[in-house]
Amino acid sequence: MINRIASMELADRVREGHTRAIARLITRVESGDPEVRQALAELYKSTGRAHVVGITGVPGAGKSTLVTQLVHEYRASGRTVGVVAIDPSSPFSGGAILGDRIRMGDLVSDPAVFIRSMATRGTLGGLARPALDTVDLLDAGGFDVVLIETVGVGQDEVDIVRAAHTTVVVNAPGLGDDVQAIKAGVLEIADVHVVSKADRPDSNKTIQELKAMLLMSLEPGEGIWRVPVVPTSSEKHTGFGELMAAIDRHAEHLEKSGEITERRRQIALTRVVKVAEEIVRDNFVRDSRSQTEELLKKVTKRELDPHGAAVTLLKAMKETIHESH
Repeated sequence: MINRIASMELADRVREGHTRAIARLITRVESGDPEVRQALAELYKSTGRAHVVGITGVPGAGKSTLVTQLVHEYRASGRTVGVVAIDPSSPFSGGAILGDRIRMGDLVSDPAVFIRSMATRGTLGGLARPALDTVDLLDAGGFDVVLIETVGVGQDEVDIVRAAHTTVVVNAPGLGDDVQAIKAGVLEIADVHVVSKADRPDSNKTIQELKAMLLMSLEPGEGIWRVPVVPTSSEKHTGFGELMAAIDRHAEHLEKSGEITERRRQIALTRVVKVAEEIVRDNFVRDSRSQTEELLKKVTKRELDPHGAAVTLLKAMKETIHESH
């Protein structure tokens, strides 16, 4: 029988930049192994150095291709890159099914690049807690930049804003009514807008519409971040250096303006709320079935309102949660 390496021992190796240790801990995080919690808590003290970039946008906009090209730009600049590629969950296994690591195959042999595909696990905003723990592991492991590529499901995909320092929204020409797609999407959450497939003849229309909409939404005042629109083309291999430069300028703006403090606070709030929700949900399923059924009967009979039932259930869970965590 092979001895299992303790998570705390793996944590020491993560700090030294060993990617195998990072991969092992990610697997334990995804499986819900409680033994990994202490290691994550220790490693969290070593985070806060990486710049986290969220990349989202409508399906078909070419996000994975853009991420691949952007990683090449970062590597050319001498920086190390971690990629967390969020895929839709398999309805059978719960695992990721699109296989971004296959699409990014030319990067796998680079020891300064770490790529992990992860499932949404049914999370509405696209970011399950293991994905955010993975960002911590990559950060603690010494990666300069961590890219989170989201599924891209439209306006529900807003979790990324509360998980990244810089949010890049990818649009593409020819995906229907461009203006409506942008409105229904995420105009207001972007720190950088990208128009991919800019070699297409109809791309200029999308670029100009985006710029016009951004101009109308500008707030007056000094020190306000002006959201840039960056055209990129994978066919012509253009625009990716400009995209990296725009992300770098935004990172510099966050530091100079002091906005980075509020971004970090929002990320911390998101993390705490997600963990709290998960703890409550797990205890709801595991420890409170009989009481839940009794409360549901009362709510169904209109003997108790839903809010009152929830408060009763949470009070009952309080002691159990305290003991188990």
